[in-house]
Parts: sequence; C-alpha cells; structure tokens
Amino acid sequence: MDGISCQATECHAAVHRRHYLCPAQSREPHLSRELTRRLVQLYAGLALYGVSSAALVRAGLGLEPWGVLHQGLAEKTGLTIGVVSIVVGAAVLLLWIPIRQRPGLGTVSNVVVIGVAMDGTLALVPDVHGLAAQIPLMLAGIVLNGAATGLYIAARFGPGPRDGLMTGLHRVTGRSVRLVRTAIEVAVVATGFALGGSLGAGTVVYALAIGPLVQLFLRVFAVPAPAAGSTVVAAGTPERAIIPR
Repeated sequence: MDGISCQATECHAAVHRRHYLCPAQSREPHLSRELTRRLVQLYAGLALYGVSSAALVRAGLGLEPWGVLHQGLAEKTGLTIGVVSIVVGAAVLLLWIPIRQRPGLGTVSNVVVIGVAMDGTLALVPDVHGLAAQIPLMLAGIVLNGAATGLYIAARFGPGPRDGLMTGLHRVTGRSVRLVRTAIEVAVVATGFALGGSLGAGTVVYALAIGPLVQLFLRVFAVPAPAAGSTVVAAGTPERAIIPR
C-alpha cells in the first residue's frame, strides 16, 4: 500500500507540476515573439513616419502641422529639417516634466528615429515638379503617415513627445483632447508659417484624413494585450508611461 500511495503521490505531483509549470513555460516563447513583433512595429513605424514626412516635403503642397514648424525653423537656422525635428522633439519632451508625464521607449525613439529617417529620405529623393507628380506623392505621404502612426502607436511603447504633451495637458487641464490638440496644432502651424514653413492643400488634406487613417491602421496593426498575470515587459498605452521611475 505504501508503494501504491507513494506512486499515487508522485503522479499527483507530476500532474500538479504540469498544470502549473507547463503553461508558464509555454508562454515564454509566445511573449518573446510578441515583444519582438512590438519592437519591429515600433521602429518600422517610426522610420516610415520619417519617410512619409519627407514625401510631403518633396511634394511641395503643404506639410503636416508640426512639419510646417520644423520647416520654418530649418529655413531660419540652416539646420536640416530632420535635425530640427529632433531638437523640437527633445524640447517638447522637457515640457513633460511640469505635467508629470513619463516617457517610454517609444517616446525616446520617436525623437531620434523620425528625424534621421526623414533626412535620409530627403537625401535620396529629389524634388518633384508638376501637379501630376506632386498630388500622388502628397497622397502617398499622407496614407503612409497614417499607417506609420498606427504601427508605432499599436506597438504600445508609449506616445511620441508631441502626443504625450497633448494627453498630459488634457489630463492636467481637464479640457477635451480635441480642444487641446487643436489649440496646440493651430499655434504650431501659425508659428511655422510665420517662419517660412510650407502651408497648403497638403496641410488641409492631412488634417482631414489623418484621424480616420490612424483609426483604421490601429485596428490593422493591433497587438493583443498581454493576458492577466503575464510577465510581458515594457507594456503600455499611448497615455501611460512604460519606463518605470
């Protein structure tokens, strides 16, 4: 009986171990694949965002709101528009301090990768002339910008500096996100235009199209949220920080 009891106990223990240990062990490769996918999405999205911004510059029909500011500052300082984008992103990130926003990996990467990708693309792609070439390039840039935004936001590594400023001011002031975003972008466009930035049909089309495009691509590139109790690292949402204090 003792032998049978011992065997039964060992069998029960083995089943117990399989029940509790195997699921955790089997989750680890899945979590690793998920993290890899999110990192690829993050950096692909940021790089493509830079490419799309450069396409709008080359189209010459007007830039997105922050692009107008970057171009205006580039005209006045003699710096490349990509370098200006990096400097402005870093400056905006400093504004997070008083509103107590916390940056994530995506936030810091956003500052650098977009500017580098933008300058690299501008170095390779020449100006285009004539509406027959400008309009398709403008439209392609806007669609690609929406896809790129969906890619990096869906990766859940934290918002970019400019989006984080918007959500932080929304949280601190209690004003609607739409009102805060509109106020910021009107101020940015007005300043950029006064400095010599390009404002035109592309700016208007971008403003009308980018919301629906981002919403569409967020669904296309959505990464399932981690299950309760999982040990996924660097998870987060666009409104939340993902790097611990």
